[in-house]
Amino acid sequence: MQPGDRVRVERGGVTNEGVLLPSTTRDHLVVKLDGGYNVGIDRDAANVEVLESAVREVDPAAETDEDDATSEITFDDDLPTVSLISTGGTIASTVDYRTGAVTAQFDAEDVLRAVPELAGRANYRGRVVANILSENMEPSIWRELAEAVREEIEAGADGVVVMHGTDTMQYSASALSFMLDSPVPVVFTGSQRSADRPSSDNVMNAVCAVEAAKADHAETLVCMHASPSDDACALHRGTRVRKSHTSRRDAFETIGAAPLGLIDYETAVEAGSEGDAADAAIEWNRDPLPRGETGTGPAGDDESDDVAVAPDLDGDVELVKFTPGMDPAAWTYLDETDGVVIEGTGLGHVHTDLIPRIEALVEGGTVVAMTSQCLAGRVCDRVYDTGRDLLDAGGVEAGDTLPGTAKVKLMWALANVADPAEAMGRDLAGELTEESRPWR
Repeated sequence: MQPGDRVRVERGGVTNEGVLLPSTTRDHLVVKLDGGYNVGIDRDAANVEVLESAVREVDPAAETDEDDATSEITFDDDLPTVSLISTGGTIASTVDYRTGAVTAQFDAEDVLRAVPELAGRANYRGRVVANILSENMEPSIWRELAEAVREEIEAGADGVVVMHGTDTMQYSASALSFMLDSPVPVVFTGSQRSADRPSSDNVMNAVCAVEAAKADHAETLVCMHASPSDDACALHRGTRVRKSHTSRRDAFETIGAAPLGLIDYETAVEAGSEGDAADAAIEWNRDPLPRGETGTGPAGDDESDDVAVAPDLDGDVELVKFTPGMDPAAWTYLDETDGVVIEGTGLGHVHTDLIPRIEALVEGGTVVAMTSQCLAGRVCDRVYDTGRDLLDAGGVEAGDTLPGTAKVKLMWALANVADPAEAMGRDLAGELTEESRPWR
């Protein structure tokens, strides 16, 4: 038996029937019941009957080296190829029945077995870059991820889906938005609730992400539930998205505007099962970057039609938050940093007593960029005296760039741009709007 098989398990007079899932231990079987819940069963003395075997057609040309983290599963030569890159997170998690804790254990192939609804929608390449919960994400993994995406596209992928934990997904999506100039879609997705829960959002998010990766655009997106219901997924631009709720399925939102697009789940299911174009399920609120074009992103080269990657980052950048009553001495540790992003109040302010600290940082060679703690709107330090003093001290305005995105942008700009301070006030990857507009 193998994960994906439909099994009947009898033990201790209790019979359970469902789909066998990958387990975190050799001592337990994990079975997804028809009602949606998972059950963990001790293998000892369990009687297992395979009712239906999982069918997988593996491309004989695929590499089988055990040290290679890439695999390929082919269903139909006429379908587009989508690369599934796993970094871990809840979408690739299961319950460890020794402890009851959720752990990231699935690789990309396991996700295909656990989400059979993906079958027949594309030819899949599976690749594991990391197997972590997203609070353990690091810039070094962003670099590995960017290189992996480039390699998958150069190997023929028509789109890439990155499975990622939701807690830091917005940072990784921002990083790849700056590091890559891709001619095909790169779509981040995850789930707020693990696959063993009936309310899990993993299936719908994964299906919509694959359909978004097949569509006619070249955006780096985050694809997650658009509402608490299973009706549609929102497509958020990677540099304008924020996780705004700890546990809701529709936790992600585009700040300052409607999502870039919406993908209707029912239409996506029908289109994928019938082999129709994925674009039929997507309603764009704004025109996306067109598929096939490069030279439009910050890492791009106007003279090349190939995917470009600029993975270098300056890790010596801090994001700090101003609060009333803050002691200026609290920022002493910033003296040796290459860059600082400040979450200021309102239009981008801090206490007057902090202005000398900012001036000292700038004089020491640190780029200091101002953002706002407000959820929408842009900073403007030319309205009040404190803001003008901050500009005189050498601080730069980051417009309406989200604070987290601004940190990632400054990390990238310090390593790749001749004048990173100037770049913080200029749009590179859709992170900064030229002017504030009413929401659509």
